[in-house]
Amino acid sequence: RGGMTDLLVNVVDSALVDFDEATANLKEAVESAIHLLKELAPPHVTDPIEARFRSDAKDILSVVQSLRMINTVPAVTMEVVTGYGEIWSAQTLHAYLQTQNVPCDWIDAREILVVKSEGGNAGLGEKGEASTGGVTPLWAETATRMTNWWNTKGKDEGFLDLDYTKQSPVVVVTGFVATTADGVPTTLKRSGSDYSATVFAKLTGASRVTMWKNTDGVYTADPRRVPEAFPIASIKYDEAMELAYFGAQVLHPSAMVPCIDDDIPVYVRNIFNPSFEGTVIRGRCQSLKEVAETGKVRNWRSKRGEVPIKGITSVDKTALVTLEGASVIGGANVAERFMGAMADAGINVLIITQASSESSITIAVPENEGKRAVEALEDAFELEMSRSTIGSISLLSGMSIVAIVGEGMAMNSGVSATFMSSLSRANCNIRLIAQGSSERQVAVVVDAKDASRALRAAHMAFTLSETKVSVAVLGSTGYIGSALVKQIASQKEFLADKLGVACCISAAGDSEKIAISGDSNGLDIENLPELVDSDDAMDFDIDLVTECMEADVNPHRVIIDCTNSEAV
Repeated sequence: RGGMTDLLVNVVDSALVDFDEATANLKEAVESAIHLLKELAPPHVTDPIEARFRSDAKDILSVVQSLRMINTVPAVTMEVVTGYGEIWSAQTLHAYLQTQNVPCDWIDAREILVVKSEGGNAGLGEKGEASTGGVTPLWAETATRMTNWWNTKGKDEGFLDLDYTKQSPVVVVTGFVATTADGVPTTLKRSGSDYSATVFAKLTGASRVTMWKNTDGVYTADPRRVPEAFPIASIKYDEAMELAYFGAQVLHPSAMVPCIDDDIPVYVRNIFNPSFEGTVIRGRCQSLKEVAETGKVRNWRSKRGEVPIKGITSVDKTALVTLEGASVIGGANVAERFMGAMADAGINVLIITQASSESSITIAVPENEGKRAVEALEDAFELEMSRSTIGSISLLSGMSIVAIVGEGMAMNSGVSATFMSSLSRANCNIRLIAQGSSERQVAVVVDAKDASRALRAAHMAFTLSETKVSVAVLGSTGYIGSALVKQIASQKEFLADKLGVACCISAAGDSEKIAISGDSNGLDIENLPELVDSDDAMDFDIDLVTECMEADVNPHRVIIDCTNSEAV
């Protein structure tokens, strides 16, 4: 079932304050898993599995009960408990396969996949956080364990005796979970099942990996924030990793790595639309050296039909940490100590920029790590701050990173200019700019409230979608206003086809009532008079119209006054 990980997280969190609530949450999780199990297989298959589920629940309850004594949640506890969702799911699918008369078995990845985690990467990770990397498989030990399983358990199941030209076994492997070299259960962090899939694809020499999602592949942008976004047919491994790192949640940041050496293609497809081909990820981008040797710089707009970027993505809930005025200390020493302090504190640095003129450094970090980053810097530069040889250390929260990604940026001029100009026209203030050394991405930091508008503006600027204009028509029910609305409606297709402009009426009304759209698609232009007369319409207020237009996520906004009112 969906949301099992979140439900198990609630079990752990609630155990600190209300053990009865934790018990109830756990019961809900276990009973829902058992209910699904019994729907898919007969009792002679499900009875032993149900017994294991209930035994697991008792173990979980014992673990979380001890949390009240220490009044905290150790990282390993959260990882152990949340991992049971995948373990139960794998056994449930295996139970169903047993009813289909196919050779099958299931693997608890904690017995096979051995990993090491970088310092500061303990715990489950925040849902939807920027990076879930930092976990690396110990390939030699993992491969040995995989081979041993195949030659023992697989042999016992008859997998070695099958004629693979006629029939192949189905092996269900738990995603997300793993173990450390010391035998301690751990996880691949949030969304880690994608990583599990590509790891086991490499171990077994798979010819392809298919990731079934609830979207039609990898999109040019988040369709929830950019309705005009569309699926990308194909991208390179490097582009996929950049998109994933900068917030494209349909992919895990590390999931491409195991497939690169063996050139295993990764397909991202929609479980609810299986006939759609989705996105295929394979191949490497050219290195900067290769690009420099094979081409010359050209403006990207001169290559008609070729868009230099593949996607636009964002990382929300970020913060900027800045150290200013450290020129007295010396740039190299400042950078070394700055980043050393971040490493020692386990801070996930998303972006770094440095101003050499005054040895100032700014980094972008996850918002929940911002305060800890400032404290780490204050400790590292305590002496300099007491002597006033450092100007200040500051924290700016409520930020979002917006990044454009694509192999076509290299040796194409004008890409950054197009990006920055689009944000300027959308009135998005840029707090920080950074370009990756690979020339495959350019990232900016903007206020979180401007992130959706920035995404849509950039998406339109690179002709990834038609330019959408939000129009507020004041006096839309009058003679002139109604004529204008009819003209906009009649020329809608012409504007879109010939000029690449899509007009949507975001607000319309007369001197007494105003109807305001609740989303970026605008009001129904064919029924504006009825909408203005409806109960949903509000009393006319010019400040309300202004507030509506300022909050509109469409970067291009126009107010047309067709009234004869001096007040308007």
